[in-house]
Amino acid sequence: MDVSLFDFALPEASIALRPAHPRDGARLLAVRPEGLADHVVRDLPGLLRPGDVLVHNDTRVIPARLYGIRVRGEAATRVEVMLHKRESADSWRAFARPGKRLRAGERIRFGDGSEGHACELAALDAEIVEKGEGGEVLLRFAFSGPALDEAITRFGHMPLPPYIASKREDDAADLADYQTIYARRDGAVAAPTAGLHFTDDLAARLEAAGIARRFVTLHVGAGTFLPVKADDTRDHVMHAEWGEIDADTATALNAARARGGRIVATGTTALRLLESAAQADGTIAPFAGETSIFITPGYRFRAVDILMTNFHLPRSTLFMLVSAFAGLEAMQAAYAHAIEAGYRFYSYGDASLLFRNDGAA
Repeated sequence: MDVSLFDFALPEASIALRPAHPRDGARLLAVRPEGLADHVVRDLPGLLRPGDVLVHNDTRVIPARLYGIRVRGEAATRVEVMLHKRESADSWRAFARPGKRLRAGERIRFGDGSEGHACELAALDAEIVEKGEGGEVLLRFAFSGPALDEAITRFGHMPLPPYIASKREDDAADLADYQTIYARRDGAVAAPTAGLHFTDDLAARLEAAGIARRFVTLHVGAGTFLPVKADDTRDHVMHAEWGEIDADTATALNAARARGGRIVATGTTALRLLESAAQADGTIAPFAGETSIFITPGYRFRAVDILMTNFHLPRSTLFMLVSAFAGLEAMQAAYAHAIEAGYRFYSYGDASLLFRNDGAA
């Protein structure tokens, strides 16, 4: 499909730089085949039915943005690195800026040591093993395993998306704000942002309403922020992300559907994992591995009935996904309404609740 079909104009003022407080006070736009309705997230129990199951992504965001110095002879260049995929105990693939100036075999020093401190524990060194396209590099660190994890936690910054990071620096508030309350498995370098709206109170009210919650894991990669540069969706290549659905969760979801319950994905990450694990008959199988599923209009959904998700970027793979789920015309109308009504967009913004429209083009 022509990528320009998924373009729209978004005012700068619509981009949220901070989340709503409380989290479940964010606005929620319900998008059904018959029309739109304005709500807030705390209304969610009344918008679902007893027997429905919310599926949350329990990945935990690591402080994946690192700032360092690359030294070549007498010349030193500041480098920003965004980790996006772990390859081994001591190696990560990452996006580096400025990527064009880097060469394989060079070293980057991160942390306090990058400013000239002599203490070995004050620095984190990495060698550039490979250099790929678009600023991607493979880094081999001086530390390995848990020691590397600890160093990344010490020197890293929360990986706020570019549309926030370009407008302000990360701070202590983001350590909590850019993490779901149920995050437990380290590995994401971007938050599953629909989940940021949940609170303990909302979870209790969902349970009281007979709506179950189940957890899967998809470690969100920085590739989620990469723009679609191709003119046609067929020419875009998705970055792979690692995910897992255990056998107990798959069994519970299949049983809920057999009883007439609906599967409600909390975010596009949960949806992509569920659809990756879905069989031809719609049953969900246990899953552990990478997925690079790319969903555009014309895709037939097998596992997910309702999607809760934030408002996404123009020309993004995520806007393509929601257009496949609810219909391109419906999403164009929903986004136009959201902009006119002052909804807040992107990671720290408001949310939508999309009811699947199998008849949409």
